[in-house]
Amino acid sequence: MAADLNDLSAFAAVARAGGFRDAARLGGVSASSLSEAVRRLEARLGVRLLNRTTRSIAPTEAGARLLERLTPALGEVEAALDVVNAFRDRPAGTLKLNVPAIAARLVLPAIVTPFLKAYPDIRLEIVVEDSFVDVLAAGCDAGIRYDERLEQDMIAVPIGPRVQRFATAASPAYLDAHGRPEHPRDLLAHACLRGRFASGAIPPWEFERDGEVVRVDPAGPLLVQTGGAMDLAVGAAIDGLGVTHLFEGWLQPHLDSGALEPVLTPWWQSFPGPFLYYPGRRHLPAPLRAFVDFIKG
Repeated sequence: MAADLNDLSAFAAVARAGGFRDAARLGGVSASSLSEAVRRLEARLGVRLLNRTTRSIAPTEAGARLLERLTPALGEVEAALDVVNAFRDRPAGTLKLNVPAIAARLVLPAIVTPFLKAYPDIRLEIVVEDSFVDVLAAGCDAGIRYDERLEQDMIAVPIGPRVQRFATAASPAYLDAHGRPEHPRDLLAHACLRGRFASGAIPPWEFERDGEVVRVDPAGPLLVQTGGAMDLAVGAAIDGLGVTHLFEGWLQPHLDSGALEPVLTPWWQSFPGPFLYYPGRRHLPAPLRAFVDFIKG
C-alpha cells in the first residue's frame, strides 16, 4: 500500500504541475522517479492517466477524474499523519512557503533564523515566485502576498512590517546632470528604469500626497521583470543611468550609503504590509501551525 500511495502522490504532483520537471523541482525529487511512478500506476490501473507531448503534460479524462477524487483524499492522509506531531515534544516536518522576491528580501530574513532556532526539527523550504499561484496546486503549505492579491477563502495573518512605502531615487551624479524632479509628472522628462510583471503588464508609477494620487508612465532605457531582476535596475540607477522607483526597504541601504539620493519624498506612497495566507478549509500541519504561532507571538 505504501508504494501505491507514493505512486498516487507522484501522479497528483505531476498532474498539478503540468510536467515532470516542474513537479520534480517542487517536490525535491528526480523527474525520472516521478515518470517511473506514473508508469507503474498506469500499468497497475490499465489506463493512461496523462497525455504526454514534447511541450506539455495534461491529464486524460480518466486522469482528471482520478485527480479530482485523489486530491482531497491525499490531503486527509497528510492530515492523519500530521496528528502524530501532536505527540512530539517539538513539531517536526517540512514547511514549504511560496513568496514573492520582495518578501524573501525584506520580510523573511528577520524571521527565518530565529524560527528555525526555535524549531530545529522543522525544515523550511522557500519557493520564490512573483506571479500569484494556487499554493496547494504548487505543492506549498502557505504563501506570502499583499492584501489585494489574496483569495477570499484564505486565512490571512499579518507578517513583517505593517506599513511600507515606494521610494524614488537616482544617483547624485544623474540628478546633478538632469535636474531634480519636484512633481511626479516631471519624471516624464527623465530616464526611468521600469519593471514589468511576469504577465507582461508594466505597472505605472503611483504617487500620493495629501490625498491626491498621481500616476505616471515614464519612459527609459531599461525594463526588467519585477522580482529579483530589479537588482539590475537598482544597479543601473547607482551607475547614473536613470531614476528607479521601488520598495523603500530595497533601496534603503543605497540611500543610507549615499549611492542613491531620494527624490519626491513627500509623494512616496504608503501601503499595507504583507500577509501569510493559507487555505482555511484544511487541517493545519504542525510546522505551519508553529510558524503561524511564531509570527503572531
